Amino acid sequence: MEEIVEYLRVNWFANSYARMITSVAILVLTVLFKMLFTRLFNRYINHSTGVVKNDPTNYTFLKHFISALIYVVGISLAVYVVPSFRSIANSMLAGAGILALAISFASQQALSNIVSGIFIIMFKPFRVGDRIQVNELMTGMVEDITLRHTVIRNYESRRIIIPNSIISQESVINSDIIDERICKIFELGIGYGSDIKLARKIIQEEAEKHPNFIDNRSDEQLEAGEDAVIVRVVSWGDFSINLRIWVWADDAPKAFIMCCDLHESIKERFEKEGVEIPFPYQNVIHHNKKD
Repeated sequence: MEEIVEYLRVNWFANSYARMITSVAILVLTVLFKMLFTRLFNRYINHSTGVVKNDPTNYTFLKHFISALIYVVGISLAVYVVPSFRSIANSMLAGAGILALAISFASQQALSNIVSGIFIIMFKPFRVGDRIQVNELMTGMVEDITLRHTVIRNYESRRIIIPNSIISQESVINSDIIDERICKIFELGIGYGSDIKLARKIIQEEAEKHPNFIDNRSDEQLEAGEDAVIVRVVSWGDFSINLRIWVWADDAPKAFIMCCDLHESIKERFEKEGVEIPFPYQNVIHHNKKD
């Protein structure tokens, strides 16, 4: 009888030890499988976006979803293999009513982020690679859309992390949706004694010869003889006549560079051809009192 008990004890210990090793092996394989899946999936995304020109947004979101699913399935299998863990899990599930209620309140924001992320993927207000502006303060390129948040890389190469539930409620300016061409609008001032027609001619010539400038006129506008660069007087300032200029470029980065270059080249032409660049004037009136 003692031999049977000893055999059962040793056999039980061996089985438990084997199950523990199996559980750890499942966890390790889960991590390795997730890493392999991420590597292969990233290679597929790069091929699709670089060669086939597909939108990478759906792929990256699907990657995060499948990665989370791999972890859930792997951890569940690891727990199920060990009977002691299985009994603990059953005990926890038996008394999980109150815990589930507490978690439901605590996870409302997390679920909101996931649902908002799904809506972003479905309706595509922006995609991975788009240049967007949020709240007039956060501007940059969409780098990633995860189950919880959206990652934006600004022009200083800083990452802005915005929860999906927040960004889905904000007004977003998308510079790349449908058409990347952009009309850059900026203003310049000239002195009251300057020739407006000469200033307009200089601005138009400098803009049209810039390599980033594009002629966006329609056939009707060409037939009507409209200018490729629109320059209009918009206001009379305290010290200047203010001109507003409309120029077109292929995308937002080229438009920004063109605007910076035009400020420099137009200033040089103004100085060369006698168009006054205004600065504040102040009149001082001195009264001499008689004795």
